[in-house]
Amino acid sequence: MSSVTLTPSQAEDLALNAFVAAGMAAELARPAAQALVQAEQEGLPSHGLARVAFYAAQMRSGKIVPDARPQVARDGAVIRVDAGFGLAFAAIEAGAAAARDVARDLGVALVSVTHSHHFGVAGQAVEPFARDGLIALALANSPAAMAPWGGNRALYGTNPVAFACPRASGDPLLIDLSLSHVARGKVMLAQKSGQPIPQGWALDAQGNPTTDADAAMAGTMVPAGGAKGAALALMVELLTAGLAGAHFGWQASSLFDDKGPPPDLAHFILVLDPARFAPGFADRAEAMFTAIEAQEGARLPGARRLSERAARAENIQISDTLHDQLTGLANATRT
Repeated sequence: MSSVTLTPSQAEDLALNAFVAAGMAAELARPAAQALVQAEQEGLPSHGLARVAFYAAQMRSGKIVPDARPQVARDGAVIRVDAGFGLAFAAIEAGAAAARDVARDLGVALVSVTHSHHFGVAGQAVEPFARDGLIALALANSPAAMAPWGGNRALYGTNPVAFACPRASGDPLLIDLSLSHVARGKVMLAQKSGQPIPQGWALDAQGNPTTDADAAMAGTMVPAGGAKGAALALMVELLTAGLAGAHFGWQASSLFDDKGPPPDLAHFILVLDPARFAPGFADRAEAMFTAIEAQEGARLPGARRLSERAARAENIQISDTLHDQLTGLANATRT
């Protein structure tokens, strides 16, 4: 398959113009475009520019409210953000801006985002905090894709978890994982390309292991760590949708089509200022990181992603098909 090489700026402009053509204001579209391009740079195309067409179609159908502007309210250490059924990225950005000041003031801040959409690459929500010397943990729910352990009907989303911790120097520690064995977006990409998926990723609608991407999308994802992953997915549902008053995974509509009402998802971000705890956190953290890196073959979580991003700092490659699709969307008549 032939490809097109773009600078990150060119790719951002394509995505931004596609969103503007679908009815979104440029200042709201920019954070979304930047997040998708960063996913491409990090080697995560399932969360990258392939999402533009889904988002644009949902803006046109009303499943995403394109002109929704995040509303932020504070109650002590709690910051509540109403995304207004728009895309998540501007809402996350608004909540993060408020959380920095609160965490510095109180030592802790909690961001609860309601009426939202796809969280994107979860690590993107926490990494900026760590670069500012703060610790952050983010959780997000998503449409039902996993059954409770022992069950056969999807109730939980794949529900990503991300954690970022500052280092004395250099890039922060970054942990970003899905509570399914793999992110469902990878199955979606395999389905689009007509490729099989590896054994152990998913089950079909009858609960049988499958390598067929179509059957997997109609079935359920395998939880990471079996019963433990399913239990953690339940915890995420309660801390996100439960606290925010949004939809649980089994109530949410699909992120991959333009049918039905908004998915109404939720996110939760905990931010801590290590300076407000016992002195010497940075030194203790470095001792742990050094012990990990001293072992042959071991590496810190997130190191590979940061390396991928650095390698694509100047340009990214996407398929001709995706480039044509993005160009068509960018040149479409504004809704």
